[in-house]
Amino acid sequence: MDALPKEEINAVMSQCPPHLEEFYKSGQVIVDAGLAKEATSLRRVNGKVKVLDGPFIETKEMIGSAFIIEAENLEEAVRIASLHPAVQVGAGETFEWGLEIRPIHYFKGED
Repeated sequence: MDALPKEEINAVMSQCPPHLEEFYKSGQVIVDAGLAKEATSLRRVNGKVKVLDGPFIETKEMIGSAFIIEAENLEEAVRIASLHPAVQVGAGETFEWGLEIRPIHYFKGED
């Protein structure tokens, strides 16, 4: 999509607000954030934390954004995520936009 002229990108993106409104109206979207292409990675090397230019995590597709929703189960998460513009805007199919739903596991130390 980045290869398109800015006008074409703006035309596609202008279709997103109504879908985002429905997505947010679910009341279960906790975070919705776009991700930059650039990345900085932290790695422990020889006992010290090193800051490295990234990204290093391999993926076949660009991760454009991430959002967190609160859902009782996968079925509810799918219902809420299906409101997102990535699967509602027609141009999303052309750009091969898609969503991946993953549960978040919270790890707590012992009390």
